[in-house]
Amino acid sequence: MARVYISSVINARSDRVWTRIRDFNGLPNWHPAIAESRIEGGEPADKIGCVRDFRLRNGDRIREKLLGLSDYEMFCTYSILESPMGVENYVATLRLTPVTDGERTFAEWTAEFDCAIDREVDLIATIGGGVFQGGFDALKRAFGG
Repeated sequence: MARVYISSVINARSDRVWTRIRDFNGLPNWHPAIAESRIEGGEPADKIGCVRDFRLRNGDRIREKLLGLSDYEMFCTYSILESPMGVENYVATLRLTPVTDGERTFAEWTAEFDCAIDREVDLIATIGGGVFQGGFDALKRAFGG
């Protein structure tokens, strides 16, 4: 099983960052790689089990299912249902933790998945560096960091 772990510090209070990323359907509002998103069946975007169907700017389509969401612990966990990446059993968690030394946020994004062994290194780099770090970099820009 492949594992990805990326962390960052965002120069804003965690409640402000959480407000930006909490919406499971809101990726296009903060992640630069996402062109559009919708929740299937018109369900609320914070309902456990809802499915988001989104398109990347390159045209690829991905479907993900919300597995967990906590406003108290500031995390969301989701799985990939369909993706052109060639991953299986993909589960990821995006978590925020307040930094008590200043108004900053410690952000962590993790994923575990199965894939063909010859694709593992490339997928870890793409997901970690492109998707996760790309999202954190966009949040840092949005919050002035």
